[in-house]
Amino acid sequence: MVVRLRHATASVRRLGWNPRQQGRAGITLVLSTTLWLNWTSTYYLLTVLAKPMARDTGWSLTLLIGGLSIGLVVAGLGSPAVGRAIERRGGRPLLAFGSLALAVGLFALALARGPVSYLAAWFVLGIGMAAGLYDAAFAAVGRLFGAGAKTVIGNLVLIVGLAMTLSWPLTALLAQLVGWRGTCLCYALLHLAVGLPLHALLFPAQAEAAGPSPDGATPAPRAARCGGAARAWPVWVLAANVTLSIAIGSVIAVHLVTLLQGLGLTLAASVGLGSVIWLSQSSGRFIETLIGRKVDPVWEGIGASVLVCLGLALLATASGIFVPVALVVFGIGNGIRTIVKGTLPLALFGAEGYATLIGRLGMPTLIAQAIGPSLGAIALTRYGVASSLQLLAALALLNLVLSCALRRALPRAPLPSGIASVPQPSERA
Repeated sequence: MVVRLRHATASVRRLGWNPRQQGRAGITLVLSTTLWLNWTSTYYLLTVLAKPMARDTGWSLTLLIGGLSIGLVVAGLGSPAVGRAIERRGGRPLLAFGSLALAVGLFALALARGPVSYLAAWFVLGIGMAAGLYDAAFAAVGRLFGAGAKTVIGNLVLIVGLAMTLSWPLTALLAQLVGWRGTCLCYALLHLAVGLPLHALLFPAQAEAAGPSPDGATPAPRAARCGGAARAWPVWVLAANVTLSIAIGSVIAVHLVTLLQGLGLTLAASVGLGSVIWLSQSSGRFIETLIGRKVDPVWEGIGASVLVCLGLALLATASGIFVPVALVVFGIGNGIRTIVKGTLPLALFGAEGYATLIGRLGMPTLIAQAIGPSLGAIALTRYGVASSLQLLAALALLNLVLSCALRRALPRAPLPSGIASVPQPSERA
């Protein structure tokens, strides 16, 4: 049996999993599977299980959702360390550790008997999330592929986004069959039986510095280093840009139905229109995979910010038929922004130190995901729907300004092969 397993593993590895050769399909398959499992069993878990858990335990929904918030904050605080570790050792040990930590956290969640043990379980899950969500995956891919990671990141986000349509039905089915505790145990076993082996056996172990990409591109030199405020300001602008976009997206994701009802729509219509955003986000990601190779990620970020700003401005002022139009525009822009979060730092700063930078960016973005919905709820309570939408539109406009500032930050950074270069002002006739 052991000999057969070794032969099977060797056969799979001979399919071209080497990232310096033709390993993109294999890496994408592994990470899309594990990322789907990681997101389903953490961030999207309580969407289905919160009410059964409250009914069974008597815990308040505030406590239950507070557990997820703790997990996201812990993940954000741990993200820089994960990025540095991936930079030094490669992604394989950290991703495998993430699967193991998520399994332990889910076992603890299934066995939780009181608020303290429940919150402690989410603390452990937060450690696993730091090493198991998009930031860690982007860092690992960038570490392997260098300047050629853009295509892999785009495909990953597209596939995982589409697969998420299965998450809630699967969790609901498991909850109906084995209860919420049994559901947590099932997901813990999946991490041990699927996630951990995929990372430990099939993800490449090499950890040398990223060299030429499979397309023959050489990593762009770092355009700004962290020594001195004058040279580090593009990093701060980038951090503000991606954090603000994540915060806006999290507020819309949680409060969309409330916002639409505040615009005069019925509950049924609001829920139905909510699906428009998710379909539009998938469409935006698909569009990015088609044209992204030919477009500078900086310009993709600007275009996505324009769409998000326009969508929110339309939503704040529109009625009737223009509401779904606003949601489509916002959804496409937000979908593209999800990919740009991983590709923009690579285009601006190159492959050297990419994993460390992604880890640093993960801290504010994950914390923004944790507190953004709460701040949105405060704004809705104090100022109402109309003012809250206007505030979101104003923040989106500010984010557009930040996106444009990034274009001026490093105008001469070389781009990966296959990405069209935009003429600089001094080069134009």
